[in-house]
Parts: sequence; structure tokens; C-alpha cells
Amino acid sequence: MTPSLPTEIVCAHSPDSDDAFMFYGLATKKIRSRTVSFRHVLEDIESLNRKAMAGTYDLTAISYHAYPYVCDKYLLMAAGSSVGDGYGPMLVGKHPMAPQEVKGKRIAIPGMMTTAYLALRLFEPDFEPVVVPFDQILQAVDEGRADAGLVIHEAQLTYGKSGFHNIVDMGRWWKKKYDLPLPLGANALRRGLAPEVQSECCRLMRESIQYALDNHEAALNYSLQFARDLEQRLAEKFVGMYVNHYTVDAGEIVPQAAQKLLDLGFEAGLIPNRVQVEYVR
Repeated sequence: MTPSLPTEIVCAHSPDSDDAFMFYGLATKKIRSRTVSFRHVLEDIESLNRKAMAGTYDLTAISYHAYPYVCDKYLLMAAGSSVGDGYGPMLVGKHPMAPQEVKGKRIAIPGMMTTAYLALRLFEPDFEPVVVPFDQILQAVDEGRADAGLVIHEAQLTYGKSGFHNIVDMGRWWKKKYDLPLPLGANALRRGLAPEVQSECCRLMRESIQYALDNHEAALNYSLQFARDLEQRLAEKFVGMYVNHYTVDAGEIVPQAAQKLLDLGFEAGLIPNRVQVEYVR
């Protein structure tokens, strides 16, 4: 009897050092499966959010904010969440600004479906969003197209070198207000996949993250190629911020925090439907 070929899973994630770190075991085939194989696609998170609405990929990174818009097509994975525990996306400006001065300002944001945008709307409902690619946020503020910018990814660590000032750290605000970590991104699996394929994907994802943590130096060196010229010390710090015990397994706290975030978004009229977060383990 001829053995059946592995099910190919098209796996989409963003070209960032933290994503590269957690997918290291799978991308380098250190972690393998007899029943599932992965084909990797790299796209920025806002593009992935949009494509998830169409159910484009089998396994995809999404923003937690995007989940209500894609929950008919996807389930969240317990492995692979990016969570800021007392830190997160930052609102920055060229000049010092008090948090209460944000009201009514033009804010450069990395996308309408990013969790950073949802968190900022919960913090201050009244501002004018200016959508800019995430890696051009500081430039937009510098050129006067926005009064402040909401930075994600590595710019959270480098904005100061460009002469920008921190106005509010969304993760710190969230932790202080709700005593919860801020769930930013997750991996999601298409609901139409067979249950045994979903389970195998979760196992492989969890093992890939654990493998990277156990082989830290090799995984970090691999991820540096995606670090957008971030020096090694800062790349290591960034990866350490967003690949942690919550990434290996969401446990009970991350679903609780995600539910709180999405409930608040619905109650504030920022999300059209109330949803229950569902995870595959």
C-alpha cells in the first residue's frame, strides 16, 4: 500500500524577527511531520488580516482585532500568540505630548484591523486615523502628515533614536487599567481543515516555538535576517518581548484578555458583532 502524501498547509505570517523566531523550527525543517507539510508565505500583518476575511490561507497570522471579522472561517491556535505583558504598541510624537492631548489629533496608524488601532481607540475614541504602512509611520509624522504615530514591531524599540517621544504605551496602559496582558497577534487555522490536521498543526507550532527557545542562539541568528537592520542586542530584546511562555501556550490568561479586549471593542461600537474566542490546542 502506497503511503499517503502529507497534507500541504499554506502558512502565512509576517516577515518580522519575532515571527521568524517562532517559525524557525518549521522553516528549517528541524520540526517535521509525516502527515502535514508547510509552505511559507510572508506578508505584512494588515494584508494577512484582509486575506483572512476571504479565507485565503490554511494557517495565518492575524491581529486579535481581526478575529471577529474572520471567526466564521478561522479558529485561533493556542500556540503562536504575540502578547505584550505591560508593554506594547506605542504612540509617539516629534515633540513631548501629554496623553490627554491626543484627543482630536491626526494619528498615523498601521492599519484599521490591527490590535494597536483597537487599543488606541479604547484609550482615546476621538482622533483622526491616517493609515500608513507600519514601516513608514515615523516618516509620516516627521513629514507632518500626522501629529503622532502608532508604532508596532521593531520601531517600539528604536523610535527614540530618531528623536521621537513616547506619549503612551498601549500595553502599559492596558495592564494598569485591566491587570491583563495585551494580546496583539495570533495564529489562526481554517475551520474547514480536518480535526486531526488542526491538532497536528498545533502540535508542530508549539514544538517549533519551544525548539527556538531551546536553541535560542541559532533561532535568533536566523531571525536577524528579518529584523530590518535592528542591531543584534535590540533584535534579541524584541524577540524576548513577544516570544515567551504565552506564545508557547495561551493558557487561560490570554483567552481571558482577548475576550475582554473584543468585548470592550464591541461595547464601544468599534467591532460590529460580539464574539466568543475559540482556540484549537
